[in-house]
Amino acid sequence: MARILAIDYGEKRFGLAQTDPLNMFAQPLTTIFATEFESWLKNYLLKESLSTIVVGMPKRLSGEDTHSTQRVREFIKWLGEQYPLIPVHTIDERYSSKEAQNQIIQMGKKKEQRREKGLIDAVAATLILQTYLTQYSQ
Repeated sequence: MARILAIDYGEKRFGLAQTDPLNMFAQPLTTIFATEFESWLKNYLLKESLSTIVVGMPKRLSGEDTHSTQRVREFIKWLGEQYPLIPVHTIDERYSSKEAQNQIIQMGKKKEQRREKGLIDAVAATLILQTYLTQYSQ
């Protein structure tokens, strides 16, 4: 079965998460530099098939766009052009980074580990993916 990939888009880094082979659970995958994503995805697709890509859509608490929203839309457009057979969905990511920090604290990570932006990005991608799975598996 094809997996689902989630992306926590950032200007510098992308947090990535994937489902298990049965698409039941979200699990952190990695964090990569944004400049490495294109080659990373090509290599990933040599080993795995994807049924869907889920991208976190940044919004303000009021629901308005943030300074990053347009860049994410352009990234989604690029994904659609490069991989037209893989549907791309968005999930509201308003609380993902804060919730990721809370999850990391609950994991018992030490203070210096909790400051690692890469870990936060990967956990945020996992939360985005879990939200997608919850919304679309009902």
